[in-house]
Amino acid sequence: MFNDIGALELVTIIVLAVLVFGPDKLPKVIQDVMRTVRKIREFSESAKHDIRQELGPEFKDFEFEDLNPKTFIRKQLDNEDLGIKEIRNGFDLKKEMAEVTDAVHGRDSDSSAPSSGSSSSGDRVDMSKRTEPADHRPPFDADAT
Repeated sequence: MFNDIGALELVTIIVLAVLVFGPDKLPKVIQDVMRTVRKIREFSESAKHDIRQELGPEFKDFEFEDLNPKTFIRKQLDNEDLGIKEIRNGFDLKKEMAEVTDAVHGRDSDSSAPSSGSSSSGDRVDMSKRTEPADHRPPFDADAT
């Protein structure tokens, strides 16, 4: 519940609690807070039990943690019926990325040496977005400024 609270934050909370409530009322406040937390947990557990009971026996293995989208997706991806593990094991990301890089740089996928620095357009693929000459200026609209 308090996994992300460090020691400094905890000491600060304790000092503030002592200053606000005083050392004589602090134990009573802590008991009241603990009692409230306990009641909330009991209410939550009884609500979960009631929901499981109302869903019926076909949902006996239903877990409320499955409603978290991250948990649901992880559970579905680990399902053996989909064959995701075979697809994942058959896919070599490094090989695919090397082929894409070679295609972008205009190299054969078999050779790993970089292509020569020749300027002919047949050896390289031009991936630049420029279709206009470099000295071309966009039209000026005096009314727009």
